[in-house]
Amino acid sequence: MPDARRTDVVLLLVAVVWGSSYLAARTATSALPVLTVLFARYAISAVACVALAAARRGRRRCTRDELRAGSLLGVTQAVVLVLETYGVAHTSAADAGLIISLAIVLTPLIDRLGSRGGLPARFYAAAGVCVFAVGLLMCGSGLHTPNSGDLLVLAAAVVRAAHVSLVGRLTAGRTVRPGHLTAVQTVVGSALFLVPASSGLPALVRADGATWAELVHLALFCSVFAFLAQTWAVQRSSASRASLLLGTEPVWAVAVGIALGGERLTVVAVLGAMLMVAGTYWGQAVEAAHRAARRTSPAQARPPGLPLEIG
Repeated sequence: MPDARRTDVVLLLVAVVWGSSYLAARTATSALPVLTVLFARYAISAVACVALAAARRGRRRCTRDELRAGSLLGVTQAVVLVLETYGVAHTSAADAGLIISLAIVLTPLIDRLGSRGGLPARFYAAAGVCVFAVGLLMCGSGLHTPNSGDLLVLAAAVVRAAHVSLVGRLTAGRTVRPGHLTAVQTVVGSALFLVPASSGLPALVRADGATWAELVHLALFCSVFAFLAQTWAVQRSSASRASLLLGTEPVWAVAVGIALGGERLTVVAVLGAMLMVAGTYWGQAVEAAHRAARRTSPAQARPPGLPLEIG
């Protein structure tokens, strides 16, 4: 069906854009300080999000729930991007894209902390495959101490999983508009990075066209466009199908890193990449089936949160 194919293409495009963000961030941080890159990314995104939110018809002001949730999520997302961007500045874009995908299997684990009902044993087996894959990726060129970039991206995966879980808890049962929530989040992020990035602002003004192109790509395509396109597509597709297509992000991160960044993967790293993709897909499938089964019991079902990503 044409509509279904169009939706799939949009979701796949979002995955491609997100996959390209690691090389773009690595390239931008080679020309500018990390905090300056983050401030520029947030500031450009904030201007675009606020403009889009103001242009929409109906009630334009943010509600109390949107301000409260957006402020807290702005802080947690900023932590994710600090760890992720510092990490990708010291490792390959391909490894960063694969390691960060560990958040896919960590999110259900963190989301169920303190709640009744565990996950099936198969999910923990899938998570174990992913952890083993991360180990292979970190030692892809031989057994050695993992570099700081890999460890920072790994920490970013843990915080991103907590962030996604927090999105669900803060938005469940509340009327929250994704566009307004994202606008608050980007404004908060801009404010957080303004002072730390101030020393690098002169370099930002003097940056060449290629660097500005990377920053605009990160802000408008990897953040604003990707989020809006994801929201539009998810509303026209099933959650399982959307997760499957968006889950190809690490594959595109590797493809972009190799094709455009001139990166190479060793045999051990290739094995780790294959195991990571297989493990995340397996874990997604097990978690989705378990969630569908729980929804048959109204007392146990919890409304899903909004799919929210900035990067």
